[in-house]
Parts: sequence; structure tokens; C-alpha cells
Amino acid sequence: MNNVAVIDYGMGNLHSVSKAVESLGRDISVEVTSDASRILAADRIIFPGVGAIRDCMAEIRRLGVDAIVNEAVARGKPVLAICVGMQALLDSSEENGHVACLGLLPGSVKRFGGDKGLLDVDGQRLKVPHMGWNCVQQQRPHPLWHNIADNSRFYFVHSYFVAPADVSQVAGITHYGNDFAAALSKDSLFAVQFHPEKSQHAGLQLLNNFLRWDGRP
Repeated sequence: MNNVAVIDYGMGNLHSVSKAVESLGRDISVEVTSDASRILAADRIIFPGVGAIRDCMAEIRRLGVDAIVNEAVARGKPVLAICVGMQALLDSSEENGHVACLGLLPGSVKRFGGDKGLLDVDGQRLKVPHMGWNCVQQQRPHPLWHNIADNSRFYFVHSYFVAPADVSQVAGITHYGNDFAAALSKDSLFAVQFHPEKSQHAGLQLLNNFLRWDGRP
């Protein structure tokens, strides 16, 4: 049995993520939990997140999820972070007046367009949040890109984007006013800004790849 723990800290699309993973095979057991021992006993871990980063980080620290994620990564367990779960891995976020995050990946989280707003190539203002389907350009081979065509479309909903300090960790980029990191990877950690559980065929393929991944790049 392939045991998957979805970390529950009250701030993620837990139902849609767990149902998407469960749909991928009868040999998959998915548990939504905040219990450290059960999370660390799982074969694979999903770290989701939606909402304001201040509230997310408050619950992450209150429940000890920060220590759980650190321990999972240290053990080399495959971890998939999604949306705000991805942003929480960075050093800090501009959202809510600057919030300290987990610092597992160097870099910061920035708002699209800053104070000037976000413009397209014709100078027209783009809407924030970035919401809807967009292409992801793969930056290097990775087991989670298996059987996913380069520039496949995934579903995004976010007003902030990650700006990693180490460009070698960027596994995929997307363009919305400017290029931004849509996927990051380091060792047994893979993080995506988009929602694979809402991204139809390409998203389900990425989740399926995660279920078969041993954590090696």
C-alpha cells in the first residue's frame, strides 16, 4: 500500500487534494492529518495551502507543522508542496506586511507588480490575482515531469509569487507579466505554485508521478 499523508493545518484544499490522489489507484491510502507521528510514518507527504500567509504560518507554527516538514525533508521523504504550501517554504513573504516563513528554500515571496501594478507586453494592466490556466515551461528534467509535455497548462490562483535565491532550484517557470517560478525542487522536496488537483490530465499525471517517486531528483 502506498501511504500518503496530507498535512492538515486548517488552511488547504484538503478534500480536493485527497480525492484527486485517491482516484489514482486502489493501492493508495490517503490520510488527512496533523498528527506528527502519522505524517512521518507515511511514504509520501503533501503540504497544501490556501489563504493569507500570516494565518497559514500562525497555524503551521501552532501545530508544529514547521518541525514536521523539516523532519520529513531531513529524512528524505518525498514531499509535494502546493500553492501557499510552496510559498511557506521560502525565507519570507511580502504579504501581510512581511511574514517570516520556514526558510527551507532560500528566497522570498513577492506580490505581482508591486505598487506599480502588473502590465502585459502591450502595456495593459493585468488582473491580480493571477487566476486560471497558464503554461509551465520545464527548466530541467525531473521525475515529476514524466509524461508531461513541456508548456503543459496548469491551473493557478495566486496574488504572490516566489522569487528563489538559488535559480538552480527552479524546475518550471510561467509567464504572467513577468516570468516567475512555478515549480521548485531540492532533493526530496518538490513545490508547485499551481494546483495539480485542479489541472485535469497534466495535474493528475504530476500527482501520479509523485506517488511513484522515491525522492531522488
